[in-house]
Amino acid sequence: MSRVVSLVPSLSESVAVTAPGLLVGATDWCSEPADLDVARVRGTKNPDVEAVVALRPDVVLANAEENREVDLQALRDAGLAVWVTSPQTVPEALLSLERALAACGLDRPEWLDRADAAWAEPWTGPRRTAVVPVWRRPWMALGRDTFAGDVLSRLGVDHVLSAHEERYPRFTPPVDGIDLVVLPDEPYLFTPDDGPEAFPGVPFACVSGRHLTWYGPSLAEARSVLLEQLS
Repeated sequence: MSRVVSLVPSLSESVAVTAPGLLVGATDWCSEPADLDVARVRGTKNPDVEAVVALRPDVVLANAEENREVDLQALRDAGLAVWVTSPQTVPEALLSLERALAACGLDRPEWLDRADAAWAEPWTGPRRTAVVPVWRRPWMALGRDTFAGDVLSRLGVDHVLSAHEERYPRFTPPVDGIDLVVLPDEPYLFTPDDGPEAFPGVPFACVSGRHLTWYGPSLAEARSVLLEQLS
């Protein structure tokens, strides 16, 4: 295994940190590590299939939610091996990362051991109920079966739309029955000046979208980072 293309920001970071030089292509949204210098193949939803094929990767890393099946099938039809991840919980993410890195011919990295240890202890403190917007215009929030929702649940935060039939339902603020609004800075860049005003009188926490939604090396520090931001 000598050439990997990743269509997922967190997996690009995982490979680049674990084996510098192995990653030869990534999307325009793959921003970590900060000095990542590889060929860019457009976005997660519209990858340049011809550009990916031209890079001659041994494997392409993808995600069932972030990438479109039509693009992944086009890569398979071109003769490429495609490894698709789909974790919806922290334990699933940790196992998925180990398997994806193994598919790249890599041993289990030290940062993954640290991530395992960081999330091993269950939450025993008080719980809060929150709405977790991910987009505005239209308003959309975390719904059922999301990785980010599981992360928050392990930090004492239950999101109010967790039983919704959709994974990212539209909604109209304000929302009843909550005592917190969690505002990540991606995919929509919520800030103290853009978002909280739609939920008057409700405490809010602006959090790192990378630490909330990415499964990769950031998981080793995500628990401590998010706990501080949620406090």
